[in-house]
Amino acid sequence: MAAQSIVITGSTRGIGRGLAAEFLKRGHLVTISGRTQAAVDEAVAALAPLAVGGARVVGATCDVAADAAVRRLWDTAADAFGRVDVWINNAGLSHPRQRIGELRAADIHVVAETNLLGMMLGTQVALAGMRQQTGGGTIWNMEGFGSNGMTTPGMSLYGASKFALTYFNKALLAETRGEAVKVCWLSPGIVVTDLMKRDMGSASGPEIARTRRIYDILADRVETVTPWLAEQVLRPHKAGDRVAWLTNGKAFRRFAGSLFRKRKVLSDADLAAG
Repeated sequence: MAAQSIVITGSTRGIGRGLAAEFLKRGHLVTISGRTQAAVDEAVAALAPLAVGGARVVGATCDVAADAAVRRLWDTAADAFGRVDVWINNAGLSHPRQRIGELRAADIHVVAETNLLGMMLGTQVALAGMRQQTGGGTIWNMEGFGSNGMTTPGMSLYGASKFALTYFNKALLAETRGEAVKVCWLSPGIVVTDLMKRDMGSASGPEIARTRRIYDILADRVETVTPWLAEQVLRPHKAGDRVAWLTNGKAFRRFAGSLFRKRKVLSDADLAAG
C-alpha cells in the first residue's frame, strides 16, 4: 500500500496518539496535534522511532476551536508531505458528571467548542483542501457516547455534542454526494483514556460501582483498539461508511459472557488517576 498522509487532531495522548503510532508502524506519513508545544514535542519524539518504511511524523500546536490554528495544521501536513489523504477529527473533551441544572458555564463552552465547533472547523478545512487535490481524500469524524441518542444522567453536554456530530455528518453526506472527498464515521467504542478516568472520578456512591461494572464488560485499552481501527481506516471506503469497534453484537456477547467470565479492564491505578 502506498504511503498515505494522515492528520489526527488531538493526538498527543489517548486514542489519537495510539492511532498515530499504528499508522507509523504501517509506513504512513502522520501529522499530530495538541494544545501545547511541549505536548507535541514529547509525542513526536516518542512516536518517531516507531516509523518504518519511509514513514515520518510531524506535529503542530492546534486549538481546534480556532479557525486559523486548524488551517495551520492543514498547512503543516501539506508542506511536509505534499497532500492530506486522511483527516481524523479525534480531538474531544468530556467533563465531570453534572446534571443539567448544575452545568458550569466554562464546561459548556470548552466541550461544545472542542467536540462540535472543532469537528466542524476541521471538516471544513479538510474538505476545502481535499477538493483542491487530485483524488480527494477521506474525513473521519469520531463518534462517542450520545451519537446514537442514548442518554445517561450527568452526560447531557458531552452526549449532545456527539449527537450533533451525527446530524452534521448526515447533512454533509447529502451536500457532498458524488464528490471525491468522502465523509465517514469512526467509532472506537469505550476506551480507557484520560476522559474515561475523569468520568469515573466524577461519579459518586452506587454510580461508581455500576459504571465500573459496565466499563469492565464493554471497555478496552487503547493498545487493543487502535491497531484494528488503523487497519480499517486504511482500507478503501465509500462515503458514509462507519467503522465501529464495539458493535451491538459484540456488546451483547460481552454482556452474555459476563455471566460466566469476569473481565477487568479498569485497574485501581486507573480509578485513582481519575
